[in-house]
Amino acid sequence: MTGSSVPHPNPHSNQQSTPEAESPSTLHSTFSLERAYALRPERVFAAWADPVAKARWFAGPDSEHDLDFRPGGRERVLRPGDGGDPTLRFESVYHDIVPARRIVYVSALYADDRLSTVSLTTVRFDSSGEGTHLLLTEQGTYLDGQEPPGWREQGTSTWLDALSAELETT
Repeated sequence: MTGSSVPHPNPHSNQQSTPEAESPSTLHSTFSLERAYALRPERVFAAWADPVAKARWFAGPDSEHDLDFRPGGRERVLRPGDGGDPTLRFESVYHDIVPARRIVYVSALYADDRLSTVSLTTVRFDSSGEGTHLLLTEQGTYLDGQEPPGWREQGTSTWLDALSAELETT
């Protein structure tokens, strides 16, 4: 989920311009990720609903995390920047929650208080034998080249892998 604003050369000038000086750009992208977990959907879903568990696998140790897991509830992650990286703020609003079946939420990612991405995410939990088949689909609007869609997909894949590790330890 990290990205930085890099000056872009202007072919009509000897000076470089920043994304703020260029025309606003918008890129749309959709991706889906699938995972198989050995635990039943109720257990996998619980790792999304429990604020302590979710903070471990989603937010990371150096981040602030708040979770109000209910329709209309909000989630916020604040990850301080370091080494020149921007401070990242990820805010979500939950619109639909069907226990052990589905979660739908809308999120915004900010880099140093500049809106980078807005997305709609749907997570499905389907029984698969004794385990769970998880399908996450995200539709994103990426603003002004701040976060390439591939970064978001890679970051989301990484935290689904962290969810797997969380489920193995609990």
